Amino acid sequence: MAGKATIPGTGLIVVDMQVDFVTGSLAVPGATELLGPVNEIISLPFAYRVASKDFHPAGHISFATTHGKPLFETITIYPPEDLVAQTGGDITTIKERGLGQTLWPDHCVQGTRGAEIIPGLNVDDTFDIIPKGTHLGVECYSAFQDPWHLLRTDLEDKLHHHEVKDVYLVGLAGDYCVKATAIDAAKAGFSTFVVTDGVRSVSPGGKEYEEMKAAGVGIIDLVELKKRMQVA
Repeated sequence: MAGKATIPGTGLIVVDMQVDFVTGSLAVPGATELLGPVNEIISLPFAYRVASKDFHPAGHISFATTHGKPLFETITIYPPEDLVAQTGGDITTIKERGLGQTLWPDHCVQGTRGAEIIPGLNVDDTFDIIPKGTHLGVECYSAFQDPWHLLRTDLEDKLHHHEVKDVYLVGLAGDYCVKATAIDAAKAGFSTFVVTDGVRSVSPGGKEYEEMKAAGVGIIDLVELKKRMQVA
């Protein structure tokens, strides 16, 4: 944060605060309430700040329209054979690696307004941007990697480069991309915290927080965050 003292070792990940997830085709309940709280969190003295973005090609595997199936139906998807081969994996085991995929409305398509960060969010040029879900045949909820670990973003490398030890997350959606990113951050060895004032979920109910806690993720509110960031 240029011009202000920052707290060494702290990093903020703003997850998928994009038009389609706030007011667009896949709007998360309560997402319109987040602008103020997330901007307040952004203003705190983090040493490093990064924002992730869903950035799908048209015809992405997560879209119901791609499969001609109803919205929110669950199908089984498999890792693309070419990616498995490129990463030295065994292509004969692909059919053993199926995962359930919820089919969503088209959202955050590259080159569309829906993929843009929401107006008024203070994500400026001091932020690094991490695009995810960019491969036609791979879903990627986590800002670190896809569930098959075939495609890694450079988020972990950037966090290490900036000597981040404590990672704080806000954004959308708590039960999908925030959860997946937080769990991967904890698995990577970062002390990881999700700030509930800056999160909304597709299906709120608290289960997502229990799953994150079980994975070693801390769940805190803005008051606790300010204490940790030494802000009154």
